Amino acid sequence: MSDTIDPKRTALLTIDLQNDFLHPEGAYGRAGQTSEAISALPARIKPVAEALRAKGGTYVSAQFTLVPGPGGEPLIAPHLKKLRPFLGKGDFAPGAFGHALVDELAPADYTIEKVAYSALYQTRLEYILRALDIDTLIIGGIVTNGGVASTVRDAHLRNIHTVLLSDGCAAFRQEVHDATLVSLASVTQVTTCAEMVEALS
Repeated sequence: MSDTIDPKRTALLTIDLQNDFLHPEGAYGRAGQTSEAISALPARIKPVAEALRAKGGTYVSAQFTLVPGPGGEPLIAPHLKKLRPFLGKGDFAPGAFGHALVDELAPADYTIEKVAYSALYQTRLEYILRALDIDTLIIGGIVTNGGVASTVRDAHLRNIHTVLLSDGCAAFRQEVHDATLVSLASVTQVTTCAEMVEALS
């Protein structure tokens, strides 16, 4: 794998690894929406970030954002409000504790606010990649079947090469995670975090 990746033209992109999803005092933690598989991700991904940066690569964090609307109520998609009725004022708001990247991975070189599943939809990610001459994304984060899958497919449409970290992403249910990895294998390279660290070293 190392011969197919130029670290200086590669970025690690993590999806939604922020306090409101992972921290006990974040929005999901307060609502009891936790998962061991998700909680384990930052420690697994950190060595990948360190190995890539040591070779001159870049770390980009894409963070789910609920834009505060009138009265501070978040501008939230109806399907999400139905799915996660506990989300309210201040959750995933830019600048707030919950919106921030988890301490274990902070700080990223670049932070992208995203308002939908894909980190490439109406964000400045593509601009940053082009400006830095980055053509490969190593992708991890949550959830495998949501933001991760949408971003991988959007990158594929833009001829951006992707490598998906099979144990660097997770879903709330293992069978959903596994099925998504199978379906994405036609559009992305799939590898483990340890294999990626080894390839970069």
